[in-house]
Amino acid sequence: MRTEEEADICAAFGKHLAQLRKKMGWSQEKLALESGIARSYIGDVERGLRNIALVNICRIADTLEIDPALLMGFRDATPPALGVGKN
Repeated sequence: MRTEEEADICAAFGKHLAQLRKKMGWSQEKLALESGIARSYIGDVERGLRNIALVNICRIADTLEIDPALLMGFRDATPPALGVGKN
């Protein structure tokens, strides 16, 4: 059973991931196909239902061609500007 704090962290990370993905013009399906991570897993992460593994954070960052630190910046008040990602 997750604590309320853990649930809040998962929800904030998921929202941040969804915002970055959409800003880059990627669908969940495209991210899943390119990263090798199941679309259902990505969807669960974005909805805050899953605590994403560090290895999957790195895999998603590599796929989007961004620094993993950008994904971990979900607690920042303003999201950093995105670099060029592959389409």
